[in-house]
Amino acid sequence: MDSLNQTRVTEFVFLGLTDNRVLEMLFFMAFSAIYVLTLSGNILIIIATVFTPSLHTPMYFFLSNLSFIDICHSSITVPKMLEGLLLERKSISFDNCITQLFFLHLFACAEIFLLIIMAYDRYVAICTPLHYPNVMNMRVCIQLVFALWLGGTVHSLGQTFLTIRLPYCGPNIIDSYFCDVPLVIKLACTDTYLTGILIVTNSGTISLSCFLAVVTSYMVILVSLRKHSAEGRRKALSTCSAHFMVVALFFGPCIFIYTRPDTSFSIDKVVSVFYTVVTPLLNPFIYTLRNEEVKSAMKQLRQRQVFFMKSYT
Repeated sequence: MDSLNQTRVTEFVFLGLTDNRVLEMLFFMAFSAIYVLTLSGNILIIIATVFTPSLHTPMYFFLSNLSFIDICHSSITVPKMLEGLLLERKSISFDNCITQLFFLHLFACAEIFLLIIMAYDRYVAICTPLHYPNVMNMRVCIQLVFALWLGGTVHSLGQTFLTIRLPYCGPNIIDSYFCDVPLVIKLACTDTYLTGILIVTNSGTISLSCFLAVVTSYMVILVSLRKHSAEGRRKALSTCSAHFMVVALFFGPCIFIYTRPDTSFSIDKVVSVFYTVVTPLLNPFIYTLRNEEVKSAMKQLRQRQVFFMKSYT
């Protein structure tokens, strides 16, 4: 035990996305632009939701929470990745690595639970509209948001505990650009088969079961739409299709990565880039481009900005 403590790994080294410096510079410029758009797009949705009275509804309350989670989720990995693209040696301390994977799983799990809540919100609004004001009042919405953060914290603590309990005394090379549980436990100086099974049981089961639950809820919604008017069906389908696009874009990579124990593929980095960098950007674009109320709120904010600028000139 003493020898393990004396040789304990103090930092990990990332291999990054590529060892080609030209590609790294291209990736840096592209991902920097994506990150700026992600922050600005999601911040705009939050501002529009807060300052537009017509958006003070449960659906947009949850949407603003989704934007907040996406900001946090991308900020856990993207800044470190951008730093690594500029540096020849890409490293992270052991403590920072554990912190990164903790918050990565916290925000990812919180987003999973939030997508379920959003699907349930649409189910109640479309299938039982008369009961919607009582079922989804603001008190219930706040309780649901508190529950998703609690659930995300419990999940993340479990993943972090499974990781830090292992001894790390040898290899310290991570073939990626961020710390994640499956990547880190491969470097442990012990057999990790059982740990890998527990991680798949936890993360994989949550991802797959929650995805199936969301899909089932939308199937029920589609069946119930037959009783609605043509205009009602059009509006409901527009909202639900936007939600389902977000669900598919987020759950697909999560299921691909976390439902297979101790297995890696060459495409893993591409999938990781998609759900840590691209998906948080797509969410605001999907909702603003397909949702008339959000687009209207954006126009109102723009008009207010122009008005205030003229007032002070």
